[in-house]
Order: sequence, then C-alpha cells, then structure tokens
Amino acid sequence: MRRIMLWDIDHTLVDTRGVGKELSGLAFERVTGRRMEQQAKIDGITEPVIFRETAKLHGLETTRGDFERFAEALAEAHVQRAAELRERGHALPGAAAALDALAKVDGVEQTVVSGNVRAVSEIKLQVFGLDRHIRWELGAYGEDADERPELVRLALERAGLTAAEAVLLDDTPAGVEAALANRVRVIGVATGRSSEAELRAAGAKVILPDLTDTGLLVRLAQEQS
Repeated sequence: MRRIMLWDIDHTLVDTRGVGKELSGLAFERVTGRRMEQQAKIDGITEPVIFRETAKLHGLETTRGDFERFAEALAEAHVQRAAELRERGHALPGAAAALDALAKVDGVEQTVVSGNVRAVSEIKLQVFGLDRHIRWELGAYGEDADERPELVRLALERAGLTAAEAVLLDDTPAGVEAALANRVRVIGVATGRSSEAELRAAGAKVILPDLTDTGLLVRLAQEQS
C-alpha cells in the first residue's frame, strides 16, 4: 500500500531560532520600503497571509505582485544567510532519523505541506540535511494557496492519493485542523508553541512529545486509517 507522509517544517522538523523572522523583516523592508516593526501571527499560517496581515499592521495594502516580490526576496535572504541559519538554528531531535526510517518503509513517500514558499522550504531542509527523502513536486507550499486545508488537498492531488493513504505531521492546531478538514490522519508533534492539550483540542488523537521514538513513528505511519 502506498502511503504519503505530509511534513510541516517549522517547529516540526526544524527550529530557526529567530533567524526566520529576521529574514522576513529584511524581505519586508526590501519590498515595502518600511522596517517591519511587528509581525502578524505566524503559527500555522501561510506566508501570503502573514505578509498581507503584517503589511496591514503597518498601514499598508498589498497586491499579489507585492507578495511575489516578497517571496523572491525572502528566498534570496535565506540563500545569503544560509550559514547563519545553520549556525543558529537546528534540526529538531529525531527529525533526521525519522525521515531516514520512513524512507526505508516500502510504499512510503515523504513530502512537505508548509506555509513557507517552496524555495524557502527547500533551503530550510537542505541547510540541516533533511531534504534527501523529500518528494518536493508532491508537496504544497505558501504560494499555492492562502489556507492550509487547500494545501493538504493539493498535496493529495499531486501525489495521486486519497486521504486514507496520507498522514500529516504538524505542531500547530491549524495544521491538525487542515488535515481533519480533508479527512487525513494526523500526528500532532508537540515540539512547537502549542501544547499537547491544544493539539488534542484541535482534534489530534495521536500526539507525540517529539520525533525521538523512531520505531513508534514508523508503526503509526503504517497503521490503517
């Protein structure tokens, strides 16, 4: 049986330790000409929504073209500061082993469903050596849709699989809700800002404290919906 694992990135696989916000600030200023004094809510939110709502906090109205320029500038900033990202950030405990173990399971493929744009998603995982098992073309990213449920739907469509053949792993209530909106089984990972109780309240029936129990994760991935 084919199975696809849909991975969130930030606080599920990696922690940028504030570098991501700094790079967002650089890209925001490059595109708008305004210093980013504050940032809209980011947990579980897609990049175009974060950009649009952050602009509103600064009294600015933006267009899709503005976002596209922001996304390009953000990717460039991540490339330019990749060494700093590697030095200050880190892969979360168990992330590399989890990806490696799942890659050895017959029929299992892995991709990303992230509010990050694809270019930034690729850089973040490359920097920490977590990209080698990812089928990028099957994933869905911030530039694809504003709402996370639509990203999950797109990933299923691109993979040619049904909801019953997918598992989503995410650290946010928004990610959990996006999976459930598509009837996709979800594994909450309490490595971000949301507690196990908050993930459970969002609808997650299975919650891991982290990714260090590789054997358990593989067993969960192979369970039938």
